[in-house]
Amino acid sequence: MLEKTTNLTRTAYLSPPYDYDELVQRDRVHQLIYTDPAIFTAEMTHVFGAVWVYLAHESQIPNNDDYVTGKLGLRPIIVLRDTNGKIRALYNRCTHRGTTLCRLEKGNSNVFRCPYHGWTFNNDGSIRNVPWPDGYANDVTETRFNAAQIPRVESYRGFIFGTLNMDMPPLTEYLGDVKKPLDEWLDRHPGGKVAICEANRLKYNGNWKLAYDNSCDGYHVVFSHRSLLDMENRLVEEGAKGMSYYKGRPDEQPMYMKYFGHGHHFKDKRPNMEIKPGAMWAVESPHPGMEHYEAELRRRLGDRAPAALDLASSEPVNINIFPNLSILGNHFQVFEPLSVTETNAVWYGTAVVDEEGVWGDELHLINALRMRTQEGFPNFGEVDDLANFEEIQRGLGAFEDEWVYMHRGMDIPGRTVDLGDGVLKAPATDEMFMREYIQYWKRLMQTEPNVQIKREP
Repeated sequence: MLEKTTNLTRTAYLSPPYDYDELVQRDRVHQLIYTDPAIFTAEMTHVFGAVWVYLAHESQIPNNDDYVTGKLGLRPIIVLRDTNGKIRALYNRCTHRGTTLCRLEKGNSNVFRCPYHGWTFNNDGSIRNVPWPDGYANDVTETRFNAAQIPRVESYRGFIFGTLNMDMPPLTEYLGDVKKPLDEWLDRHPGGKVAICEANRLKYNGNWKLAYDNSCDGYHVVFSHRSLLDMENRLVEEGAKGMSYYKGRPDEQPMYMKYFGHGHHFKDKRPNMEIKPGAMWAVESPHPGMEHYEAELRRRLGDRAPAALDLASSEPVNINIFPNLSILGNHFQVFEPLSVTETNAVWYGTAVVDEEGVWGDELHLINALRMRTQEGFPNFGEVDDLANFEEIQRGLGAFEDEWVYMHRGMDIPGRTVDLGDGVLKAPATDEMFMREYIQYWKRLMQTEPNVQIKREP
């Protein structure tokens, strides 16, 4: 049984009566899209309720009855593998009085008992027990008392997505051509798999779209991340570590960006490197203790060591899946909107999974080194970006200065190349991806999605 939201909810959470064609123009957007609480509230339905949103990774719930808690926009959810092995996303909300059912970050359980009045639910969402049921005139085991759940949950190669919109195309169609760089990123690992590790959890006082605006931005690197570039190259003379390819004239480098439709985009910095084993490791910035792991891997693996070191290195790509997932290097970054001016930016590390034993006893050394390389950007680069986002939000308080411009690379003949099927390619410092994704955002805000929830297991 599916439930469509009532007019009360739709009236409260649908788009305010703005002219979105005026708010979002070819070369600029109005500051209201970052500052208006009513627009933010509507985004929770028109964006986070309407498209396929990243929820979790299958490696977080490998066993039956495993669960993790998270969010779909502002909605608290429990992503789980139920007792029969089916992946679900329950609303983390008791149907009785609305309190959260589960207050832990992760665990293993076949039931969830409300801490308030003891209502108990199976992990397929069905209601299991209500204390002292003779106090109710009706049957409290009716379907309407089951925990609500996201009606459509699908996975793509371990990435779990969900949508409330019954009219949204299947997940693979929504992902479209962004699957190609995602596949390439996965397939460099043995068996094409990774496992999520613990996270660096950061928060900034700014709108969630500021992070997505920045997710493919190559224009800011040498200015905002100067201290990071200096840190990465502090022990070398040639100055070619990390993101040094942004120095000088980055648009003359072979790196590029692509826009794929549905808000997804991709920045590929791999063409800046040689195509050979060890090329990624050659530009990896220095981290304390890494030389000892490198020496041990070279001693144990000999000619295979460069390929192992590349697995420990950050792959120079930014894969951005609208609205809330970015894959940068070896990280998953997840954007969690909290309010119109508050956002969590959560950086999950990843580990190599080697079920076929390709790397044998050396796997733990590769993953130990990989963990160390993943400490770099969240601690030394992301803090620069979050400071920028907060200062943008402050600057937008000067509300008479209404417009935010995103026109770099626009209307220059030959600069943006149409590759067909909605795929565009441009230099890495251009703002083409911003103009394209915000047009998709605009179309979503102009359309009422067919949002429903599910009650039956």
